[in-house]
Amino acid sequence: MAVPISQMWTVATYVLKKRFSGTDRYPLVLMLEPLFRCNLACAGCGKVQYPPHILKKQLTPEECFAAVEECGVPMVAIPGGEPLLHPQIVDIVNGLVARKKYVYMCTNALELKKRLHEFTPSKYLTFSVHLDGQRDHHDMSVCREGGYDIAVEGIKEAVKRGFRVTPNSTFFDGTDPNSVRAHFDEMMAIGVEGIVLSPGYSYDKAPDQTHFLGRARVRKLFRAILSNRKKSWKFNMSPLFLEFLMGDRNYDCTPWGSPAYNIFGWQKPCYLLQDGYADSFKELMETTKWEEYGVGSGNPKCANCMVSCGYEPTAVLDGFLTLSGFWGMVKGTFSSYKSKHALKQLNEWDTHAHAPLVQIEKSVPTLEETNA
Repeated sequence: MAVPISQMWTVATYVLKKRFSGTDRYPLVLMLEPLFRCNLACAGCGKVQYPPHILKKQLTPEECFAAVEECGVPMVAIPGGEPLLHPQIVDIVNGLVARKKYVYMCTNALELKKRLHEFTPSKYLTFSVHLDGQRDHHDMSVCREGGYDIAVEGIKEAVKRGFRVTPNSTFFDGTDPNSVRAHFDEMMAIGVEGIVLSPGYSYDKAPDQTHFLGRARVRKLFRAILSNRKKSWKFNMSPLFLEFLMGDRNYDCTPWGSPAYNIFGWQKPCYLLQDGYADSFKELMETTKWEEYGVGSGNPKCANCMVSCGYEPTAVLDGFLTLSGFWGMVKGTFSSYKSKHALKQLNEWDTHAHAPLVQIEKSVPTLEETNA
């Protein structure tokens, strides 16, 4: 696992303090969206589908700092949109670093290389670069030819300048696990700190509604990707969450683990769903009907979700609050997950060509069995 000890210690002490104080529900990371506009229109993302007057809006640094202080999280992810398009993004990042928050600045890296000189390397700052696998797959995913090469140039320059860098990959139906494993090799050779990965979630506004994975297919895909892994691979994630993706663990969602704050306010109930907004974090926590979300609730919007923002908090809490979870986290850090079945599956994977990622027409969502 590539998460620095200082960051793990900060999160662990935060979790233990919450436990000892008797707090049952608390966030681990704030999904802070200072704007929705972007210089890409990815097929699996619904953010840039907002009307122009919404895309022009953005949070001020003061609004960002207030949201972080209000919910008290140790970590902040800054997605979007493309945060580097925000005219005050450097002020926002510097302000959060000064508050000793671990910041994951999400970016497609189209502007990263020429903007790096404006930032200062810090253990509190990580550039989380959107890179959905190898060149052809990534360019198809983001609907821009040449996007991969620009992003990799930005990653290399950031690593050279001493920044923490974690490629962030989202995988959809049609992904070839052999290509993903080759992508891991390429990223490790560049010298990134670790890799972040997740199955795609079916945003209602996303133009492509046909390539989102159901739970059974997620487990099949990630079992092939993550079994028989190489010692050189490092992941900036909980090993228990990766085991969950592989189907080795059953977890419930922790929808309040990664609350989202954006230009509309506090998004109910989580970063992925938009069931209204609250004016304050307190209102979000106290008025959201949490029992109506997660696979166990029967909510069809949650039926196929296995995304990190809901399930990695569960894995982190398991790792720091239970002996079995802590031991599993230790073992998972050093395990290669040998599996003859997964190796056979990998070698026999159907790599048939699939249609271009963007499919504008929407299909009716279906529910899959939860065990693969």
